[in-house]
Order: sequence, then C-alpha cells, then structure tokens
Amino acid sequence: MTEEQDYQVVIRYPGFEVRRYPEHVVAEIEVSGSFEAAGNAAFRPLASYIGGANESKAGISMTAPVLQRAPAEQPATVSETEDGAHVIAFVLPSTITATGAPVPADPRVSIRVVPEELAAVASYSGRWTEHSYRKHVDELLAAMSAVGLEPGGPPRFARFDPPWKPWFARRNEVVIPVA
Repeated sequence: MTEEQDYQVVIRYPGFEVRRYPEHVVAEIEVSGSFEAAGNAAFRPLASYIGGANESKAGISMTAPVLQRAPAEQPATVSETEDGAHVIAFVLPSTITATGAPVPADPRVSIRVVPEELAAVASYSGRWTEHSYRKHVDELLAAMSAVGLEPGGPPRFARFDPPWKPWFARRNEVVIPVA
C-alpha cells in the first residue's frame, strides 16, 4: 500500500478542512508546458529518482500525493492556453530526512524541505484538468473567506491516483496555505 503524506485535521468546515502538515521532504522538478502536460513531463525524471537514479542507487517507495504548483516567480495569470512553468513534487516517505535523501543523479531534480504548514484542503474526484483545478480553487477560496480564513500562500494541486484509474474514481485535492 502506498504511504500517504501525514497530516492532522485541525477543524472541519462544510466542503473543506484545515490540516496541519508536519515538516516533510520532497523531490521536485520544474517543467514547462500546459497544466495537463506538466505531470507527464515531470513523471519520468521523478520516477527515475525514486527508482534508483541517485548517487546512492537506492530505491525509494512511492508516496501520495504528487503535488503541482506554479513557481513563486510566475504570475498567477498564466493559464492552460499558455505554456507556463510548473513545479511537480513527489512527497518522500516520512522516514527520509533532507540529509538522508539520496542526491539525485539528474540535476533537474532537487530535494527540498517543506516547513510545517497549516492549510485549507478540499477534496474532489475527476479529471486532472486546469479548468477543474481552478474551479475548485475558486470554491475553496470562497469557502475560506466565508469562515474568516485568509490564504497564506499560493494554491497547489494534489493527485493521489495513477493515471490508469478511471477519472470518476480519482482522488484530488486543492491545498491552500492558511495565513
């Protein structure tokens, strides 16, 4: 069974919950292309890294979710009709620390420590499209505002299932840091 990123539910609201994510380590890569193409473009180098394409030649278990976000310097107005940049990350198993993570053989793959974070999260099923993602981001932002929560950073997309799983059964999440 695939390990999932650890978190604690702090409070539940209609349509979303606030979670506390502990500090964790990710392997990530920045790719260019449409929202829909980014995950495919990033998958091979990230899968190679956890498959042993690293200085230790060590395999690492796959975990969920796979995360997708825009780079910090990219304007939020870049849309699916443009080839923007996307950062795709594999959350590494909870037993791996930044100093214990194998060094990637591919220089495009980097290891990063993500600090502890409080975030609003809305789950949904369906296709991995930018249209669906942005719709759910807008809904989560409205729901957060309705209960007096402010975003503390840009949203990210979390996908939990392999591409061969039927679209209607896929588990997806929108994650927005809370200020």
